[in-house]
Amino acid sequence: MAADVPRSLLERRLVIVTGKGGTGKTTVSAALAVAAARAGKRVLVAEMAADEQIHRLLAPGSPPAGYAGRSVRTGVTAMRIDPFEALTEYLALQIGGRTLVEAVMRNKAFRQLMSAAPGWRELITLGKVWHVEQMEDASGRPRYDLLVVDAPATGHGVTFLDVPRVVVSAVRAGPLRHHTERVEALIDDPERTLLLPVTLAEELPTRETAELVARVRSDLEIAVDRVIVNGVISPPFPPGLQHLDEVLRRLPRDLDLGELPKAGTLADCTAYLRARHELNRGFVAEIAQRTELPVVLLPQIARGIEGPAEIEALAGPLLEPPGAALP
Repeated sequence: MAADVPRSLLERRLVIVTGKGGTGKTTVSAALAVAAARAGKRVLVAEMAADEQIHRLLAPGSPPAGYAGRSVRTGVTAMRIDPFEALTEYLALQIGGRTLVEAVMRNKAFRQLMSAAPGWRELITLGKVWHVEQMEDASGRPRYDLLVVDAPATGHGVTFLDVPRVVVSAVRAGPLRHHTERVEALIDDPERTLLLPVTLAEELPTRETAELVARVRSDLEIAVDRVIVNGVISPPFPPGLQHLDEVLRRLPRDLDLGELPKAGTLADCTAYLRARHELNRGFVAEIAQRTELPVVLLPQIARGIEGPAEIEALAGPLLEPPGAALP
C-alpha cells in the first residue's frame, strides 16, 4: 500500500467509514457529509445497515431515504444500498428485462439461495457505489462531489472491501470480471478513495482498530491515512486549575463549602474525572502508536448525539488536520 500524506477529506471522491460497532461511525459519516456540504460540495451518504440512521440524525422526523435516496438537507442526499435492490437493477441493465428480473427476485427459493451465497452482497453493493460515483448531471459534471459510505463494522469491513480482488483473481473473463475490475480500480485508487477508521479511546476498540489497520496494510490496496478517535474526554479542569483534585484532597474531608458538596466528596469526584481523562488520553496515545497513523480527535458530547445540532458540532473538528496531539 502506498504511503499517504494526510490531506483534506474533502479532496477525495469516496470515503469509506468503518469501525467497531458502537464507536460512532454512522455519526462520523453524517458529520463528514455536513462538513462537505458546508464547503459547497454535493454529497451522497450511503448506509449499508437495514436500520437507517442518517435521516434521523440530519432530518429528524423524516421518513427513511431508502434505495432511491432523497435529500435530507441542503447539499446532502442519503440512501440505503440494499443488495437485493442493487442486484435487481444490475441484472435488469444486463439482460434488458426488469419485469422478468423482478419476478425471479421475488421467488422465495431464489432469495434463500442468494442469502446463502457468500460474497455477492459485498460485490453488488460496491458495484452500486461505483455506479453512483460515475453518475453525471445534465452539464456533464459528476452528480456528487463526495460519496460517504457508512460501511460494515470492523472485521466485516475488510472482507467487504476485499471481495473485488477475490472475484478478479477467480474470474478470468466476461462481464463480471470487467465490471469488478472497474470497482477494484476505484477502491484501490489513493487519489479518489480513502478508508476512514473510527474508534473510541477504550481497550477493545483500540485493539480492533490496530488489527484493522494491520490487515488493510497486508491484504488491501486501499489508502488509509488517519484514525478518527470519537468521544474523546476533554481535560476536566480549566486552565490554571489543572491540579484542582489535589488541592481538594488536601482540605479536611468534612469541610463545609456552603451549597457545594463537602470537600471530601468533591475531591473524590474530581479524582474520578482526572482518572477517566488520563485513561482516555493513554488509549489515544496507544492508537497513534499501534497504527502508526495520525489521529483526529472528536470531543465527547455529554448529552449524546440527538440530532443535527450535535452533528454540526462534530463537523468542524472532523476536518481538523490529523496529528499526534493529545487532549
